[in-house]
Amino acid sequence: MITIGITGIIGSGKSTASAALKARGIPVIDLDALAKRTLTLPEVHEEIEREFGGGLVIDGEIVVEKLRDIVFADKEKLRRLERITHPRVRGELWRKVDELAAAGQKAVVVDGPLLFETGLYKQLHRTVVVTADMDVIRERLKVRGMAPDDIEKRISNQIPLKEKEEAADYVLLNNGTRKDLERNVEALLERINEWEVRTRCTSTT
Repeated sequence: MITIGITGIIGSGKSTASAALKARGIPVIDLDALAKRTLTLPEVHEEIEREFGGGLVIDGEIVVEKLRDIVFADKEKLRRLERITHPRVRGELWRKVDELAAAGQKAVVVDGPLLFETGLYKQLHRTVVVTADMDVIRERLKVRGMAPDDIEKRISNQIPLKEKEEAADYVLLNNGTRKDLERNVEALLERINEWEVRTRCTSTT
């Protein structure tokens, strides 16, 4: 089975592209969803409060907004949070990959915003970057209701899109309409089929 990472930056449209691939029959593992599930674990609650102080867990739940304000204001604190959550997220990721492989799936998409930042892309067969012009991305985030300062803070915490594009195996442009994106996803699907066949042939030689 081939593993395909799909990434980008906030507002680039990677989640929409992943959903389009899922609709076409390719299973998708959402790393953000795995991370949110990790934040429900009691042992993670204990580690976070030891690391960042009390008041972050109320009625057995992480106060996500408060935690986000802490870590996005300080890159070192963000890295400290990632050291708590990422090993657990990766463990669950590979468990799911093994399950899909055992079920006979030929490909799986791993959807995550930080594949390059965390080095996870090195463990995947191929990496796809969903990209768009920065003015388009900023406008999308503005429409979502994000404040300009918050937009710039989120963008600055990720590797620039151009660097991700250069490191990727495939770049999917998402500047236009949903119909344009669907057409580009179809082209990506053809490439995924080629990758899968090539990987399968290589593994049997």
